[in-house]
Amino acid sequence: MSQEKPAGAGLPTLSRSTIWMINFGFLGVQTAFTLQSSQMSRIFQTIGADPNNLGWFFILPPLMGLVVQPIVGYYSDRTWAPKLGGRRLPYLLLGMIVAVIVMLLLPNSGSFGFGYGSLAALWFGAITVAFLDLSSNVAMQPFKMMVGDMVNDDQKSYAYGIQSFLSNTGAVLAAIFPFLFTWFGVKNIAPKGVVPDSVKVAFYVGAALLIVTSLFTVFRVHEYDPATYAKYHGITEEDNKEGGNWLTLLKNAPKAFWTVTLVQFFCWFAFQYLWTYSAGAIAKNVWDTTNATSAGYQAAGNWYGVLAAVQSIAAVVWSYVLAKVPNKYHKFGYAGSLLLGAFGFISVFFIHDQWTLIISYILVGIAWAGMNTYPLTIVTNALSGKHMGTYLGLFNGSICLPQIVASLLSFALFPLFGHSQVNMFILGGIVLALGALSVGTIKETYAE
Repeated sequence: MSQEKPAGAGLPTLSRSTIWMINFGFLGVQTAFTLQSSQMSRIFQTIGADPNNLGWFFILPPLMGLVVQPIVGYYSDRTWAPKLGGRRLPYLLLGMIVAVIVMLLLPNSGSFGFGYGSLAALWFGAITVAFLDLSSNVAMQPFKMMVGDMVNDDQKSYAYGIQSFLSNTGAVLAAIFPFLFTWFGVKNIAPKGVVPDSVKVAFYVGAALLIVTSLFTVFRVHEYDPATYAKYHGITEEDNKEGGNWLTLLKNAPKAFWTVTLVQFFCWFAFQYLWTYSAGAIAKNVWDTTNATSAGYQAAGNWYGVLAAVQSIAAVVWSYVLAKVPNKYHKFGYAGSLLLGAFGFISVFFIHDQWTLIISYILVGIAWAGMNTYPLTIVTNALSGKHMGTYLGLFNGSICLPQIVASLLSFALFPLFGHSQVNMFILGGIVLALGALSVGTIKETYAE
């Protein structure tokens, strides 16, 4: 369905330094997200969670994102608080403050004397994960929206490229922190039920990075006031104050919104199992252990951090390759990236050498680049500036819902696949391959 005017068509050209500052805080936010995703399974299994029940804990982050991001989009469309930064930045400040507090608490889930495997420890961990994801979502959404708000069509690809670069840089830092701190002598083993110091310090450093990078964006970016925003986007000041009913917006969403959502379903379903089972699968295949309190398991947790960094570096490199792909070949680049990632997933099942796993995670990183390069570009090209924040918040459902579905189905699929964390990578690869096939349903459109 065509809309009134392409978002960003009337916006001025920004300096490259301004575009960097608009995105700079994304580095810290992604560091927090990656610490959560790469260490959550390790933390919960360390404090005594049953691998068969990990799905319950991994439901919480996407559930928070599903609810929070549309709310942030809806209310920030209607917000103007110049003393707190403007339209989107007040939500960045709020999310940052809460996220920092929770990042100090989460890795200490086993340090308050609750006992190994106790409900108190597991509930404490679950609640802190929920609040970390909630606050990180509140802090993340403003960056996506500010690109749509302030960057014109000619610069949008560059802006999203910077965002992708900073996102993957934050992911690399977060992923290697535990490995790096262990190398510097921070303890990587701890008493039964207690998270090692290497993980705790990683979260503390990540919290500091989140503060610094977010404040750079808050103090260096000046959002457009409502009158200027309306002028640049070819809408009235009342347009973002009226309407905005979620069901109505979804009903009138362009077709590209829904076809990309289908692809997203398969992609994020698969990656949910990557985050849930990587540490356990690597421990079993390479270190031949399923004991979460063993030195081998903790070494596997650190090595997964390195592999997650490899994945992010591969994503950065492949993003540059995809940026050179002409528009008419976007679907080939998208589908090809996902298919290579599917091979990476399946290869984990067969590999028992830690160094060879680097190849697997390079392939996974290629898929990750495709997932972060194409969806937002295709969808924002089909939208106008009206209710931009709400639409992008709703589109986040294409990320969150498949993760929730994957976590719920894991209670049936994990036993079906032999209670084996390694076997779940076969399933993930098959699902990601289905995502590659579903790219064929996409037809790129542009708002008129």
